[in-house]
Amino acid sequence: MPHTAIEAQAEDGGSASKPQRIIKLGKTSDDIDKKSTNRRVKDVEICVPIVYGTIAFYLGRKASESQSHKWTVYVRGATNEDLGAVIKHVVFQLHPSFNNPTRIVESPPFELSECGWGEFEIGISLFFHSDVCDKQLDLYHHLKLYPEDESGPQSTKKPVVVESYNEIVFPDPSECFFARVQNHPAVLVPRLPAGFSLPAPVPLENMNENGRGDTKDHPLSQWFMNFSEADELLKLAAARQQVQAHIVKLRRQLSAIDGMPQPLKPASSYECT
Repeated sequence: MPHTAIEAQAEDGGSASKPQRIIKLGKTSDDIDKKSTNRRVKDVEICVPIVYGTIAFYLGRKASESQSHKWTVYVRGATNEDLGAVIKHVVFQLHPSFNNPTRIVESPPFELSECGWGEFEIGISLFFHSDVCDKQLDLYHHLKLYPEDESGPQSTKKPVVVESYNEIVFPDPSECFFARVQNHPAVLVPRLPAGFSLPAPVPLENMNENGRGDTKDHPLSQWFMNFSEADELLKLAAARQQVQAHIVKLRRQLSAIDGMPQPLKPASSYECT
C-alpha cells in the first residue's frame, strides 16, 4: 500500500515556522527476499528533506471567468538540491475538470504549471528508484489562489505561496542507494563504521538528461518559503543520524557480549540431603 501524508500548511509573506513531519518508508520482507542480490545496510537510515507546495499569480486584466490565476505545483529539495537521485518520477492528480488531469513528470525539477479559477486538493505521488523503495508516497496539497487578507484588490505581482516540509526516512537502505547518495547535498546519511566498504555508485539512466534538476536558479525561487527553522531542523536530522550510529555500535557490542560463554553461577549455600 502507498504511504500517505497530509500536509501542514504555512502561508505568509516569506517566512514560516515549520512543523516537522517524518515519514518512514521501507521495503517488505518479501521484497527483500526477491532482491537478495541487492544487499542492504542494516540499522542505518537515510533522510531526504523535501518541500512541496504551490505558487499562484493573479492574472489581473488578463483574467477571465475560467482563467483567473496561473499557478505552479512542485516538489523540491529542502535546500533546492536535485532530487533525481532519489525520486524517479512524480504524478500530480489535478481536478477532473482539467484536460488530462493525471500528469506525470519524469525528471526533475518535478513541477507543472496551469491556469484556472478554482481552489482544489492536488494529489502528489512520489515514485522512487527501484533500489530506493518500491512503495509510492502519496501527499496532498490544497491549491490556494486567494490571500488570507482580501481587504483590497489582489496583487498581480505578489503571489500566494503555500509550502509544506517533510523528511522522508528510508531504513535499511540498499548498498547501491547508499553509495549513490552518500555525498549528495540533498540527502542526510550517517557515518558508516570504519572498514565498511560500499560498491561503486552506479549512475541512473535518466539522471540529468535535461540538464540541471535543482531549483536554486528557478524563476520562482524568490518566492520559495524561507522556513525559519530550516537550519535547526537539518542539524537535528543530522544529530539523529549520529545517535542512530551510536545505537548500532552499542547493539553490536551487546550482540558480541551475548555470544560469549557465560560464567557458571555459584552453588547455592542451601543443599538438600
